[in-house]
Amino acid sequence: MFLRFVLFASTLARLTAGAWSALWTFPSILASAFLVAWAAEAAQFLISQGLALAILAWLQTLPEFAVEAVIVWEAGKDPTRTHLAIANLTGAIRLLIGLGWPMIYFVAAFSAFRSGRRHTWAEIDLDDEHAVEVVGLFPPLLYFFWIWAKGSLSLIDGAILTSMYLAYLAVLWRLPPKKEDAVEDVARVSRLVLRLQGALRWTALAGLFAAGGTLLYFTAHPFLESMLALAVVFGVSDFVFVQWVAPFLSEFPEKVSAFYWARKVSSAPMALMNMVSSNINQWTVLAAMIPLVYSLSVGAPAALPFDGVQKQEILLTILQSLLAMLILGNMRFSFWEAGLLFVLWFTQFMRPELREEIAWVYGTWAGLIFLSAFVDPARRRAPRLFLQLVRSAFGGRRAVRPTAPAVRIRPAKRKKKKKRH
Repeated sequence: MFLRFVLFASTLARLTAGAWSALWTFPSILASAFLVAWAAEAAQFLISQGLALAILAWLQTLPEFAVEAVIVWEAGKDPTRTHLAIANLTGAIRLLIGLGWPMIYFVAAFSAFRSGRRHTWAEIDLDDEHAVEVVGLFPPLLYFFWIWAKGSLSLIDGAILTSMYLAYLAVLWRLPPKKEDAVEDVARVSRLVLRLQGALRWTALAGLFAAGGTLLYFTAHPFLESMLALAVVFGVSDFVFVQWVAPFLSEFPEKVSAFYWARKVSSAPMALMNMVSSNINQWTVLAAMIPLVYSLSVGAPAALPFDGVQKQEILLTILQSLLAMLILGNMRFSFWEAGLLFVLWFTQFMRPELREEIAWVYGTWAGLIFLSAFVDPARRRAPRLFLQLVRSAFGGRRAVRPTAPAVRIRPAKRKKKKKRH
């Protein structure tokens, strides 16, 4: 007992002022995450849910953009640090899918179980409009195969990726908002905003987004610095910090809001789409920022080059995201899919040298799902719904809202009680 106390005391003695600042930066990040989450919950009844989540993703990934920009800027000054820029990007994307997506499923399933809904298994069943986010992952992934093949990320690549993101936003802009009969399912703060009338409601909504975004903007850097100081105290290496710790911390706001929504059965699909929206943001705008910052740092237009290991990291990340998109092709996310995504991510996290083997597993699994789509129409549901939504959005008709339940649970059979005579 005394030895444990001595070890604890020595750890406290090694904490710097930066590490101690976590006591105020961590609660501030939590507060900002809840503010923007409440704003997005209210916004889905005024604009499309997808557009509300896109705005939310922008605000939530501000720390991630800041971290990536600093790393890329340093890479422009010191070529030996180029690998860190790719490590942060690929680590952030793989972390979101390999850890974030499964955790959303398990939080939703656990919440359903605790609420008394005993079941054999559950699936997160997406709304029809979520086909836009699912299919929206495909164009940047397809283009990134070309970026991987040529071994560099240029300003032209950045412009093309940005145009893909703008096209994605254009589709979301044309989708209708949620029906107001579902208002009672949202948080109390969001309901209070929606009960306001006219300009006052829009002002309150903008105020929530602005307050959360401002708090996040001014807290993000001190928060990351405090976590870096803690990482130094506990002996975390630079590469591990850049690839895994920094992305986890920079994605922390979106994880808070996603897990907050995953607690309720009705909003679990929105939680998953929060992550998917952030994935699209990462593959397009975040990736497009890299050659821009790199060129500014170098002092001339330049492309960020990749070496052999970086190309392996990029290919592994592309295949993981492609697999995740194909998994959602039937607009469902099940127990075994969430479990296997987590196991594969955790294996590669613990054994980085297995990246090539894990890439083969991702690719094989994705190939099997792709082939199964030719015989199973359910696997083609997302692209089919996407085409219907695009036709109705740009053809002058409003898109039809889905009627399917948010989370489908098959309850276990209960024994009938015998009536007493």
